[in-house]
Amino acid sequence: MSDESRPVLIVAGEASSALYAKRLLEFWKEAHQPVDAFGIGDAAMEKLGFQRIGRSEDMAVVGFKEVLKHWGHIKEVFNQLLAAVEKKKPAFALLLDYPGFNLRLAKKLKAMGVPVVYYISPQVWAWKKGRIQQIQQYVDKMLVLFPFEKTFYQEHGVDVEFVGHPLLDELDPKLFSDSDRKEQRQRYGILDDEFVVGLMPGSRHSELDYNLQRQIDVARSLYIKKTSKKLRFVLFVAPSLEKEEIQRRLQTLDFPLLLVQEDPFYMIRMADIVLTASGTATIFVGLMKRPMIIMYIMNSITAFIARRLVTSTPFFGMVNIILGKEVGREYFQENASVKKLSEALTKLIEDDSYRQSVEEELNHLSSCLGERGATQRVAESLSGYFQEPS
Repeated sequence: MSDESRPVLIVAGEASSALYAKRLLEFWKEAHQPVDAFGIGDAAMEKLGFQRIGRSEDMAVVGFKEVLKHWGHIKEVFNQLLAAVEKKKPAFALLLDYPGFNLRLAKKLKAMGVPVVYYISPQVWAWKKGRIQQIQQYVDKMLVLFPFEKTFYQEHGVDVEFVGHPLLDELDPKLFSDSDRKEQRQRYGILDDEFVVGLMPGSRHSELDYNLQRQIDVARSLYIKKTSKKLRFVLFVAPSLEKEEIQRRLQTLDFPLLLVQEDPFYMIRMADIVLTASGTATIFVGLMKRPMIIMYIMNSITAFIARRLVTSTPFFGMVNIILGKEVGREYFQENASVKKLSEALTKLIEDDSYRQSVEEELNHLSSCLGERGATQRVAESLSGYFQEPS
């Protein structure tokens, strides 16, 4: 292999995929693998020498109306990527999740002769199954996080490899130290006898628009209602968001709420239970074995479409899909009312045996996600693409 850097296109349009891409860049750097990486990513990737053509902070939008609103910028970045590909001629493209954008890009890349590897599968097994045909045509290899995804793609004739979930590598043993947890809570002024309800509204700006206020309203209702436990409410701010933006949205707050922005696992450790938006966040919470209530609100048009497309699974929370049962109670759209969410959280707060049974169910999650070392397995799978062209 040549010591000369080979260009690589990476598209990580969302917070979770940007973390996994960052870990891959770090692995290559430690392994002295010369890579000239460019594409879409976050600020942390940029600090590692990644050339950002698109910012994942700006690209992470979900929903029909939200995509239309940002369409001009998304299309501009799309065209800039293609121009950069034409100029740099990358050894391969690594596309992470973000299917609406990435599958269109994969089609263009295939026509340009660029090998396409897809890391973190779109949820085609749950909805928009028509996309499997696009994957069959334009994706050279799928690298998947869940065993059932490998089975799905094998049945559809797609070259697939199960690499396991990269979040397993983020699980520091210190996360489960009771003394470290107690010290962390004390630093934030949380008393030993306080029962912490964590709020996780999402990492996208559009998710804040729909989920943040509902979670605040739920916390307020519990604060007013009072319970047998001394409650403390903590809003966990995703690392990809600006804490100041959240503070601006909370200017009229009328009850005590602590804002914390740290590594997600370390934030979640502080909580006793969590009210979380659906998505990768549920896996973070599940791996920390924290009982959760899962909710999601989106604009009515997108919700209407989603209800008609998602027919292959009874669940929308990833932790429930993986475990095959509703371990975290789910509330979607109008069902995610203040009353229903408050009642569900109250059951977790008041019923100690129920809460313990949920924790026991979550003990099985890590074993469903493979073994540690996902990033290394991804790097090994990609190593053949670095060979010099003949």
